[in-house]
Amino acid sequence: MYFFRKKDPNRPNSLNLRIMHVINVTAIIVFLLAILYKILERFFFN
Repeated sequence: MYFFRKKDPNRPNSLNLRIMHVINVTAIIVFLLAILYKILERFFFN
């Protein structure tokens, strides 16, 4: 599978790829925080 491959030492480090991953992680965290907020708002702050 893709996740279990070793890193290719010949592949260059791409700054754009790192920035993309940071933006993706940030978006996922914000999305999960928003869902958590909506759940808490619904049950505790009626």
